[in-house]
Amino acid sequence: MNDTAHMPIGIFDSGVGGLTVLRAVRERLPGESLLYLGDTARLPYGTKSAQTVAAYALAATRRLVSFGIKALLVADNTSSAHALDALRAEFPGLPVVGVVEPGAAAAAAASAHGRIVVAATESTVQAGIYPRAILHSRPNARVTQLACPLFVSMVEEGLVEGTIAEQIARHYLDASFSGDAAADCLLLGCTHFPPLAPLFARLLGPQVAVVDSATTTAMVIEDLLALRRLTNRSGRPGTIRYLATDDPERFARVSGVFVPWTLEAAEVETIDLG
Repeated sequence: MNDTAHMPIGIFDSGVGGLTVLRAVRERLPGESLLYLGDTARLPYGTKSAQTVAAYALAATRRLVSFGIKALLVADNTSSAHALDALRAEFPGLPVVGVVEPGAAAAAAASAHGRIVVAATESTVQAGIYPRAILHSRPNARVTQLACPLFVSMVEEGLVEGTIAEQIARHYLDASFSGDAAADCLLLGCTHFPPLAPLFARLLGPQVAVVDSATTTAMVIEDLLALRRLTNRSGRPGTIRYLATDDPERFARVSGVFVPWTLEAAEVETIDLG
C-alpha cells in the first residue's frame, strides 16, 4: 500500500448536512480516515449564485488539500451542481466525487415507472443538474423538481416528525404524489433532507421509493479508491476530524440529527477560509 492510501478522504458541505454522507462512508469504509469541513459561516449555499458557490467550494477544497487528502467528496448538492468542473480543473490529480450523479443513478434505478420528483434547494433546482443526470441514466423518465427551502430549517431545528413537519411536507409534496400521474420516486437532492426520509416514506406510502444519495455516493467512493489503489488496508479503524468556519457549538449540537454518535464542541476545530 502506498503512502497516499493512509491519507484521509476530504468531505465538505456548506454546513452539517453533509454528515449524512460522512456517516454512509464511515459505515461502508470504517478503515478510512475522514476530514470533514462544514462552511457554517457562509451557509446556506442553496440561495447563492453559481459563481459564488464555485468560489466557496474552491476555497474549502484548497484548505482540505492543504491538510493532505487522497480524494474529495463534495457532499453539498449545490456545490456538486455548480463547482465540480472548476474543482477538477484546479486539482487535476485529485479524485473528486459529487453527490448528484450517484443519487440520480439510484433514483433512475429505483423508480418503477420513471416518474421522479427531486426535492432540493432553490439553487440546485435552478441548475437543473438532477434532471440531466437522471435522463442520462433513464432517457424516458419524467422528472419534476421541487424547491423545498423550509426542509433545511426544519431539520436543523430537529423538526423531523410531528404535526408541523407533516404539514410542511404535504405543502411541498402532495400535488406531485397524487392523481393518476402521481410520481413513484422521491429523490432527496439535499444532504439536509435524509433525516426526513421516515416522514416522507410514511406520508407517501410503500408505492413511492424514497432515495437518499448518501449510500450510493459511499459506494462510488469505495469503487474509486479501489480502482486507484488508494484503499487504506492497514486494518485499523480510521479517524474522523471535524472542521467548521463558525459556531462549533451549534455544529456539534445539530450533528445529532445526522449521525448516531455524540459530538462535543471541543472536537470541532474552527478555521478561516479567508
